Amino acid sequence: MSSYIAAIDQGTTSTRFIVFDKSGRIVSTAQAEHEQIYPRAGWVEHDAEEIWRRTQEVIAEAMRLRGFHPQDLAAIGITNQRETTVVWNRNTGEPVSNAIVWQDTRVEDAVAEFSRDGGQDRFREKTGLPLATYFSGLKIRWILNHVPGAREQAKAGEVIFGTIDTFLVWKLTGGVNGGAHVTDVTNASRTQLMNLRTLDWDAGMLQAFGIPRQMLPRICSSSEVYGSAQLDSIKGVAIAGILGDQQAALVGQTCFQPGEAKNTYGTGCFLLMNSGTEPVISNSGLLTTVAYKIGSNPAQYALEGSIAIAGALVQWLRDNFGLIEKSSDIETLARSVDDNGGVYIVPAFSGLYAPYWKANARGVIAGLTRYATKGHLARAALEATAFQTREVVEAMEKDAKIKLEVLRADGGMVENHLLMQFQSDILNLPVVRPVSRAATTALGSAYAAGLAVGYFEDLHDLRANWAADHTWTPQMSPQQRDDIYRLWKRAVTKSFDWTD
Repeated sequence: MSSYIAAIDQGTTSTRFIVFDKSGRIVSTAQAEHEQIYPRAGWVEHDAEEIWRRTQEVIAEAMRLRGFHPQDLAAIGITNQRETTVVWNRNTGEPVSNAIVWQDTRVEDAVAEFSRDGGQDRFREKTGLPLATYFSGLKIRWILNHVPGAREQAKAGEVIFGTIDTFLVWKLTGGVNGGAHVTDVTNASRTQLMNLRTLDWDAGMLQAFGIPRQMLPRICSSSEVYGSAQLDSIKGVAIAGILGDQQAALVGQTCFQPGEAKNTYGTGCFLLMNSGTEPVISNSGLLTTVAYKIGSNPAQYALEGSIAIAGALVQWLRDNFGLIEKSSDIETLARSVDDNGGVYIVPAFSGLYAPYWKANARGVIAGLTRYATKGHLARAALEATAFQTREVVEAMEKDAKIKLEVLRADGGMVENHLLMQFQSDILNLPVVRPVSRAATTALGSAYAAGLAVGYFEDLHDLRANWAADHTWTPQMSPQQRDDIYRLWKRAVTKSFDWTD
């Protein structure tokens, strides 16, 4: 049997290829960033062809670094930024436009239009999702309505859609020469076009949004062989796992029992709780999503709280204001003060996601006085992530009727001890960082691929790999916790209804 498994981790700002051994340890990796395109306020785009070029580059580089050959890999998984929407020509392989990124808010008017008849939750029972700018369905509709000829070509089956996983699988398995046009249930569940219970495209949703079924990929499980790679560096290796990035982190954190939860601290912040084999429809502003589906086994569902801006707030302070030179400097700057000095940042740059779902909210900085320094701004930026996470946890416990006992944390921001301690303090819960944390999403998709080809026997094999690296426990007094959270809630209200 081949010695290793691998994953393509295609994120919002960069693409990585990571090779793992059977214990989940990284043995080779390469990473490349791609351009963030902002054509106008609220619009966020990527060049899908650039992402494909970066994917090829990092695969070749990671294989070269260790002298690996295709036969060294048992299988490759893919994990991806979800909801980001690509529409391309089946015959040429060329996208008809830039990809519309999950953060993009250009479909605000469509959200308002559909919400007028039945409210923001009119499709929640079917899809688990509120009407919001976040999801792929309305992005597809926008492309079909605004790119000349796209709708006619889609009806003719010449133009096809995919989230980034679909685009990469299609390219990897041959592209115009018979590439597999597939997605998995986790990514499909983020389009607002899939029925949560049938795990198939919903005819009513397609009709409502005006999307031809023939442009959509075939929905598969998260762990099966979709095809073989055609790139020379990995030629013949099975592409055998697909998981949207946050579901991949849930699998990477081995949260296989109902009530187990993880939070990924990245560009955004995403908290998922395994809710079992039946979907739980939220009454508290959360998303109901597919957690994973391993082969022919029943799908597992999750409740999710999506926070649009987490690490991106640190990047904003770095890039737009020059408060720090690199993102990791934020902790040192935040530690230069004892507290936030009464300053609160609500980073509703593209509206508020869970649990509010207010597309017309915008970011605010509240509580400013002459006393405030850049250290207080840095601390408020970190605390904003933790405050938003508490709001999601409270909503999740209410919906699932399960009291969270511990929060498993992963993603780039978990290296920040000040943030993790504050997170434990404001939640009044232990926060646990695993040994394998920076590549948890990639590991989850590699696990799915490994299960599909027999590299791993079952979920017990995966659980045996998980180990805690550090645990933070609450140290804040109940009175202080209540006081600062009350002020946070007040600050959030100041962001509401900023745009018409």
